[in-house]
Amino acid sequence: MYDLLKGLTVVEGSAFVAGPTCGLYLAQLGAEVIRFDSIGGGPDYRRWPLTEGGDSLYWEGLNRSKKSIAIDLSRPEGRELAQRLAAAPGETGGAFVTNFPVEGFLSYEQLSRLRPDLICVRVMGWADGGTAVDYTVNSAVGLPLITGHPDDPRPVNHVLPAWDLLTGAYAAFSLVSALLARQRDGKGREIRIPLSDIAATSLANLGYLAETLGGQARPRMGNDLFGAFGRDFVTADGTRIMLVAITPRQWKGIQEVLDIVAPVASLEAELGVRFAEDEGLRFDHRDRLFPIFEAAFARKSLEGLKPAFDRLGVCWGPYQTMAEAAQDPRLFKGNPVFSDVSQPSGRTYPLAGFAGTVPQDERHPSTPAPKLGQHTDEVLADLLGMSSSEISDLHDRGIVA
Repeated sequence: MYDLLKGLTVVEGSAFVAGPTCGLYLAQLGAEVIRFDSIGGGPDYRRWPLTEGGDSLYWEGLNRSKKSIAIDLSRPEGRELAQRLAAAPGETGGAFVTNFPVEGFLSYEQLSRLRPDLICVRVMGWADGGTAVDYTVNSAVGLPLITGHPDDPRPVNHVLPAWDLLTGAYAAFSLVSALLARQRDGKGREIRIPLSDIAATSLANLGYLAETLGGQARPRMGNDLFGAFGRDFVTADGTRIMLVAITPRQWKGIQEVLDIVAPVASLEAELGVRFAEDEGLRFDHRDRLFPIFEAAFARKSLEGLKPAFDRLGVCWGPYQTMAEAAQDPRLFKGNPVFSDVSQPSGRTYPLAGFAGTVPQDERHPSTPAPKLGQHTDEVLADLLGMSSSEISDLHDRGIVA
């Protein structure tokens, strides 16, 4: 947690991954993020993984460091209250993150009537308003059909919602950019960010689109690194690692570690190539190189290899279970990005702070997720300036909880 966005108030009306991730990143940089949900919780309030008591670890993880207000969004009075929150007054307010539909009671047209300079970032599925989630967008762009081993034609869906996470980060960046523009020109803006466009533009940026349009259909190739030298190998003690050699230094170092300089040189002479000069050559001739590396790894244990790996700058990583990764000090255990915090579920576990590190600023520990509706009265009083009698009336009528 840092204070870079201290003083900024952001209202979030969203569910699932992308929208809450945007709010989380803003909160980790010091913004006051106020999330409104339906009374009883939104569609993601009980999403897996769950604790033994039925609390969502997913919801706790994505909504920590935020404030929570619970509203009956099925009633006109509740929807009007949500509109007022989204378009809240104040110089540091008027910033709204949502994945509600383009049309409806949270449309930009309606909200901007309450606050013309409102900045709204709207996460969408498809740009035309069609419903989509990360997994359906990913299947549509073709990645599952080039993922997996070549001897198995079934598509392989990844378990990480990459497009959701990219969209959340893109939304946070877009919101701050639009707020800076508002300081300059006073204009409100709605920024629509469809998952489909995040996926499409990302693949285009990485050259996948140009490759395809050029008639090059990328095949499935298991764990082989496309265009360079990389694959999983098993050491003599049965440990599986991922090895990558992209730079000349990495390529030279791994040959020395494995004592395979001579057989690789012999293969170069046979083929008339110099692998150190072009990473693409290592990829083209990987079927000849892999057996040399497989035999070398089969003769050496990982413990014996580690010191040489470090000394010669070899690029590698172990295959670990999630439980093993949780004990890895480079990732979780002892990592200063994390701090142990008790959550509303009753569990205490490491919460992630802002992933970046600012050496010049103090990092504050993470704070827990709110209980649903925990800050209802506070938000209504502080953000909307409502009196205690007005708030009590909303409670009595079941508009808020």
